[in-house]
Amino acid sequence: MTTEPIPYPTGAKVIAQALQKLGIKVIFGLVGIPIVQIAEESIALGIRFIAFRNEQACSYAATAYGYLTGRPGVCLIVGGPGVLHAMAGIGNSSMNAFPMLLLAGSCETHLVTKGGFQELDAISLLTPHVKAAVRPSLDTIRQSITHAYRNAWYGRPGTGFVDLPADIIQGRPEGHVTETIMVPTAPRGGIDPERLAQVAELLRSAKAPLVVLGKGAAYARAEHKIRQLIDETGIPFLPTPMGKGVLPDSHHLNTSSARSAALKNADVVLILGARLNWILHFGDEPKWAANVKLIQVDISAEEIGKNNGDAEHGIVGDINVVVPQLTAALVGFKYDSTLPYLQTLQASKAKNEANAAKTVQIVKSPMGYHQVFDVIKRTLNKLSPPEDGNVVYISEGANTMDISRSAFPVEHPRLRMDAGTHATMGVGLGYAIAAHAAYNHPDAEGCSGPSTSANKKIVCLEGDSAFGFSMPEVETMARYNMDILIFVINNGGIYHGDSDEEDQWLRLQENTQKGEKGGLRSTSLGWEVGYEKMAEMCGGKGFLVRTGEELERATEEGFKSKVPVVVNVIIESGSNKKLEFAWQKSGAKK
Repeated sequence: MTTEPIPYPTGAKVIAQALQKLGIKVIFGLVGIPIVQIAEESIALGIRFIAFRNEQACSYAATAYGYLTGRPGVCLIVGGPGVLHAMAGIGNSSMNAFPMLLLAGSCETHLVTKGGFQELDAISLLTPHVKAAVRPSLDTIRQSITHAYRNAWYGRPGTGFVDLPADIIQGRPEGHVTETIMVPTAPRGGIDPERLAQVAELLRSAKAPLVVLGKGAAYARAEHKIRQLIDETGIPFLPTPMGKGVLPDSHHLNTSSARSAALKNADVVLILGARLNWILHFGDEPKWAANVKLIQVDISAEEIGKNNGDAEHGIVGDINVVVPQLTAALVGFKYDSTLPYLQTLQASKAKNEANAAKTVQIVKSPMGYHQVFDVIKRTLNKLSPPEDGNVVYISEGANTMDISRSAFPVEHPRLRMDAGTHATMGVGLGYAIAAHAAYNHPDAEGCSGPSTSANKKIVCLEGDSAFGFSMPEVETMARYNMDILIFVINNGGIYHGDSDEEDQWLRLQENTQKGEKGGLRSTSLGWEVGYEKMAEMCGGKGFLVRTGEELERATEEGFKSKVPVVVNVIIESGSNKKLEFAWQKSGAKK
């Protein structure tokens, strides 16, 4: 009796095995022929697969997962149009330095140039935008995936891309397949002794020193080392929007509520994991002093000396290595808290916080942004105090994101994400799904704060325009039992709507249909659209609220719910206000 030889595994199985060997626990994707086989083989090996409704959203989710966990998030998509849609995630990965491994199917190798199904030369298209782009043979699948994964992760994070033709996925290697190589954490670089002495002396002699904390510091998980530096030296610090929580917002040296004064009056600034781009006004006047010395610490040499940075004092290195070196070099130094700079900051903080308190006390009907966020904040803080670190905030939308960034206290790192460096609208729901996958699962990789249990509540603050980019992903949340709480701040427009009255809005709409003057503006969206029904139609809960009391009840019930919740908050349209984004006001030299 003869026995049939055991066939070699398919390329799909080899790919799944390579991902498992790399420690991948979750894949974000949208399947079709031929990559569905990869997804199924991965599921069979115990890897979670989260299937999205759009490649943009799943690519955004993979980048966010990379940021939250510190290792590349994996995105699996079809070729051709799938790759084109996922280019949004590639841009997000590159601009924010979030690591992602992108796997995409493609047509059979022998059909290239013949017009095969969804044929696209993805290697040529993506090579300028990714850190590595490879197309393996049947015998080099594991090696190619390892190479792309390592490139995405090491150095300045970005995207590693692997193109997977159908014949590779469906074929069977006939011989030895190169074993997947485990990828250890990258070696970390520090500062040379001469540069260390120069920078330490600059900080010691500063009359108005400041430390800026960017999202790179959060990604590096350097919070404890940075806390030691700040506590021992007494230097005030300013977090960028996603740098919030690296040190607690409640820390007495936090200058967030005196941001303008902190930047304008600082003479020596240590920048940890942030870039001198538009978020920090390029380091230029009038937001910064003309003679300020900017000490950049960055893993990427290309960032040093950029814009108004000082290459002479810049440091190429890992924050986890550089910060302890600086702390040691500054032993015995304590910034004099009686110097004018700190007094100026304290006065500015007191004034701005008093003005903010007055603003939230103004009761409007319809409600305004400040009133809405104050109600949500007070309710959430009562249900889960900020010091517990069990609420993750995701925000997007111009006014929604800009105003909410300072409204919600964050006491631990990696608990707040927004549209980021590229100001990309549409990332919110993908980010929320990634955060749920990173924090709320038995094998969660992204635990942060004092709580070791996987029980964080993901809270999305969405402008109505931003929510529209990825609304279908509410169904994804429902399908995977993700109890995400979404607030849609509905003012009927991009930035703001057209009118506070329905009958006036209908007249404007009618004028638009007739081609008459005085119709809907380009920023107009539908009048009081029922966004809450997105949750209701797929098994979640929806709330339509107009008052503070209704919002408080919806927030509490939504927080306790075990299904996705959409709270549709009707606010004033602000139709007579100037179109502007607060982060760019007064950004040009005068």
